[in-house]
Amino acid sequence: MVMPPSAPMVMSARTLIQAIRQHGNSGTSIEPATTPIPMLMTDRGAWRLMLHANVFIANTQQQANSPRNRDAFFSTNWIMPMAERNFGANGRGGELTLRTMFSIEPATVGDRNYPELFQQGETAYGNPIVDGQHPHDFFMEVAALYDLPLSPHTLLSFYGAPIGDPAIGPTAYPHRQSASEDPIAALGHHQQDSTHIAFNVLTGGLTYRIARIEFSGFHGGEPDEHRWAFQPSPNGHAIDSYSTRLTISPTPDLTGQYSIAHITSPEALYPGENQQRQTASVMYHHTFHSKPRHNPGAQGSASGTWDSTAPTGKPSPPRDSMNMQNMPGMTMPSTQQGSATHAPPPMHMVPDPRTDLATTFLWGRARSLTDNSKENSYLAEALLRFASTNYLWTRLENAGRSNELLLTPGTPLPPDFIETPIGHVAAYTLGYDHDLPFGRHLLIAPGAQLTIYSTPEALRPIYGNTPTAETLFIRLRLH
Repeated sequence: MVMPPSAPMVMSARTLIQAIRQHGNSGTSIEPATTPIPMLMTDRGAWRLMLHANVFIANTQQQANSPRNRDAFFSTNWIMPMAERNFGANGRGGELTLRTMFSIEPATVGDRNYPELFQQGETAYGNPIVDGQHPHDFFMEVAALYDLPLSPHTLLSFYGAPIGDPAIGPTAYPHRQSASEDPIAALGHHQQDSTHIAFNVLTGGLTYRIARIEFSGFHGGEPDEHRWAFQPSPNGHAIDSYSTRLTISPTPDLTGQYSIAHITSPEALYPGENQQRQTASVMYHHTFHSKPRHNPGAQGSASGTWDSTAPTGKPSPPRDSMNMQNMPGMTMPSTQQGSATHAPPPMHMVPDPRTDLATTFLWGRARSLTDNSKENSYLAEALLRFASTNYLWTRLENAGRSNELLLTPGTPLPPDFIETPIGHVAAYTLGYDHDLPFGRHLLIAPGAQLTIYSTPEALRPIYGNTPTAETLFIRLRLH
C-alpha cells in the first residue's frame, strides 16, 4: 500500500470496538479511539501485515547535590511486527492477530540500568536498582489475539501470551501517545504499569458498545536479569496472579479504566511478599487540524464526532477518513448495520494530524499484603503536536518512594532489611522535539527535556532539595 507523499496517513478508529480490533497498544490496553497509530502496512494474501517501531538514542545528566550524580549514553527502543486475518465469509468467524514486540535494550542500556534519580524496581547484578531504570527484555511480547463479533455492538476477545501484558492499568508508558516523545521511564512505573512484560498471560474480555470488562491470569514474578531469552522469574513461571479491568469509552476522544490485581511475589529481592495493585486513569485525545489529503478539496478534522442521535448509535465518520475497503491492496470485509454476519467494521485511515493533543491522568497504588504498607503514585502527561512536525510535552509526577533510596547504589540489601515507605518525590518535566523526514518511511526528531525534582525531607541530606536531569536525544519512528 503506497500513500501519496502529500497525504501521510495513520490508523485511527471511531468506536471502542474498532480501537480494540486495531491492537496497536501493549497487551489488550486501549487508548482513545481517535489516537493516531503510525504503522507501515501491506497485504499478503489473506493477511494484513503491520510494523510499528520507536527508538530513542539519548544522553542524560542526572544531577544531585551529592555523589548520586550520574550520566550515561543509552538507547531505549522497541519494534512491533503484527499479522492479522479474518476467518469465515465476511469475517463471521472472527479475526486472529499475531503480534510480537522486541527490544535490544539489553545491549543498548549499559550496566543493566540507565540513570534516573529516585527510580526503583528490579535488580542489577543481584542488587536493588537505586536511581536507575532497568532495560526491557528482548522479548517484550509474543502473543496471539482472537476477536469474535457476537453482534454489531458486542465483541468477545481472547489473548494468550507466553510473554505479554495482562489487564492492569492503561497502556504502558513506552506505548501510550502522551508519553511517546519522552525517552525516560515514569517514576511511578512500578505502581502503574510494570506488569506490561509478564509471563504466561491469559486474558478474556467482553465489550458492549462503550464498555469493556476483562479478566487475566498471569505469572506475577517480574523478569530476571537474563533479558535475551524466555528466562523464567526466580520463582518459576506458573500462573499465580490475577487481575480485572473495566474500560469505559463514552466518546471517541475519551477513555477511562479502573483495574485491580493480586500479584504474587513480583520483586525477586522480596520473594515472600505479595502485592495488591490498583490503578485508575483517564486518557484524552483530540485532533484539532489534520494534514490535507491528496484530494485538495478535503477538509475537516480527522477525529470525527460522536453522534448519539444517529440511528445506529455509532460515531459519524470523520470527513477525512478513508475506508480501507476501497484502497488498492486492502481487502476488508464489508459491514452493514444489522448484518447477520456481525462482521467487524472496516479499518480506517485518516490524515496524520497537524495539531493534536494527547493527555493521561493516572493513579497507581501498590499495597504490600505482608505489612499493609502502601505506595501511591500520581501522573499527569500531555503531548501537543503542532505545525505537523513539532512536539511539546510535559510530565508531572508525585510518586511514593521507599527506604531503598537510602542504600548506596550498586550494593546488596543489608541483612534483615525491611522495605518501608519514606516519602513522595515530585518530578516536573518539560520537553520538545522536531520531526525531520529521512527517506520515505522514517522520521528523525532531535529533542531535549528538563526534569526538576522536589525531594522529600527524609532524602534531602542525600539528594539536596531540587535535583535536576537534562536529557538530549534523537528519536526515530517508522511512519
